[in-house]
Amino acid sequence: MTEHLYYADSFLTDFDAVVTEIHELSRDNGQSLWRVALDRSAFYPTSGGQPHDSGQLLAKARSGAELTAEIVDVEEDEHGEIWHHTAKPLSAGTPVRGRVDPARRLDHIQQHSGQHLLSAAFLEISNAPTVSFHLGETVSTIDLATGTMSEDTLRRVEELANRIIADDRPVRVSTISKAQAEALFQSGELRKLPPRDGDIRVIEIVGGETPGGTKPFDLNACGGTHVRSTGQIGGLHLRGIEKVRQGWRVQFVCGLRAMRSARSDFQNLTEAGRKLSVGLAEIPEAIERLQADGKQAAKQLQVQMLELARYRAAELIRESTIVEGIRLIHRQFSPADAADPAYIKLLASQLTAQGEKTAAVFTWRPGAKEELGTVILARSRDLAFDCGTFLREILSKSGGRGGGSKEMAQGSVSQEYLSSVMDALTAAALGDP
Repeated sequence: MTEHLYYADSFLTDFDAVVTEIHELSRDNGQSLWRVALDRSAFYPTSGGQPHDSGQLLAKARSGAELTAEIVDVEEDEHGEIWHHTAKPLSAGTPVRGRVDPARRLDHIQQHSGQHLLSAAFLEISNAPTVSFHLGETVSTIDLATGTMSEDTLRRVEELANRIIADDRPVRVSTISKAQAEALFQSGELRKLPPRDGDIRVIEIVGGETPGGTKPFDLNACGGTHVRSTGQIGGLHLRGIEKVRQGWRVQFVCGLRAMRSARSDFQNLTEAGRKLSVGLAEIPEAIERLQADGKQAAKQLQVQMLELARYRAAELIRESTIVEGIRLIHRQFSPADAADPAYIKLLASQLTAQGEKTAAVFTWRPGAKEELGTVILARSRDLAFDCGTFLREILSKSGGRGGGSKEMAQGSVSQEYLSSVMDALTAAALGDP
């Protein structure tokens, strides 16, 4: 079984090893992907919410040329063997030099240790236990089993976590027996007892002095890579929360990620302030003014659209006549007509409100061919047919969908069927005046 070097030193990124096994994992278009096992490895496999390391295995070919095998994935099987996935085969018995990507390793160390600290802080402040952890590419998350979450709680948790980072408290790694782990779990010191036999690796964030001695701030069973002291986490910043089925999901970043996210936020706010012609502190007030102006403009636009629809409806009624008991007005609209589905629906409503024995059949063809077209059918109250029923039946024959009331209905269908749908609705309306 592979010797897990990252257990002894989370910061180890260069090591020597020997290939013990190799198997072809897959083949695609003549390109094979190989699983390579080593006698010892510092490459961390995907496990416990933490993604795998990346890097290279360096070896020498028989010709003396140096061979570089990029590691694209790392996994651990049920027997504890570490398998390194690479596109280049390495023969069993080949000495190799392993090089773990140090930037990715440090990032994972900071996020994972930060998660331990953050989870302990939530327990300390609000007695909210962590039920899952995910280390993402840009942000990490923990899910908390709690029914409530307040801004004050988030502020206090974030401040507590960063005070402990500033304390630069030791983070200790040790291995204990299953019996010791069970005793610590029963006493409440160990946060979680893993369902496994044999010795258990635990991570401790040192706490403060108590009358009975030093009590850990956090003690957790974990096989991941971690800092040597909390100062190496380098800062922790909460990025957001959302309600999920089992409680609350908290987004956070640590270390260099926190620095980069703060820089990105500052750049975005600076650009927003420049476009709004205000300082950073004045951005919220400027946005409120814009929102108020936007609401007022929307109201004015709605009034203008209504007036335009009234005038246009009156004009269409004057231009048309009632034939065989019905005034039928049908039109096709597109963006070139300075119209949209909201306007043509308003126009149809005005037509059937102003005109007697009046029915409107309108279609709207959007500019992008892949978008669905809109169909509107409306009638005045002195006609008897059911717009919703007619529209549903006719659209269903062309794969469209829609519905509505007896007096007005709206639906959507592929643009290629707009003309035939209009013809069918027109015929249906004329057949039931």
